Amino acid sequence: MENIILGGGCFWCTEAIFISLKGVHEAIPGYSGGTTENPSYNEICTGKTGHAEVVKITYDPETISTEGILEIFFRTHDPTSLNRQGADVGTQYRSIIIYMNENQKRSALEIISEMEREKVYDKPIVTSVENYMNFYPAEEYHRRYFEKNPEQGYCRFVIAPKMEKLKKMHSENMKNI
Repeated sequence: MENIILGGGCFWCTEAIFISLKGVHEAIPGYSGGTTENPSYNEICTGKTGHAEVVKITYDPETISTEGILEIFFRTHDPTSLNRQGADVGTQYRSIIIYMNENQKRSALEIISEMEREKVYDKPIVTSVENYMNFYPAEEYHRRYFEKNPEQGYCRFVIAPKMEKLKKMHSENMKNI
């Protein structure tokens, strides 16, 4: 098993996407990349802790590769939007890859470089690629938020369309959930 930490805006979206993939054994929402120890959601929302909303993904590289994880990451959020995803604005919503080993770092940098060369996006990619510093799990009520709250407005209008897009683009990689 390997771990990688990804932030692509609200962690409810990121968790829902990755927990649905074959080979992903766990996706835990949390906070990473900042200086405050064991921050709370309310502290993160101020933007003063330096943390991003992220998901720590535990995956089997024999079933889904690091490159496969990163490809889905880049296709399910806007990596050109600095410190925001849609209506979510603030440094806590930045696009970030936190790697655990040199292979993950190399894969992330190669994918970004390739997308830039191929001009996949009209604007430059602003995703930061950083070495692991810390990870603090989010409060329990954030875990499996989409699964537990499918009728909540944010889930219906933001997460559900992302999940439909994922099903269309990567149905072969999805668990039967």
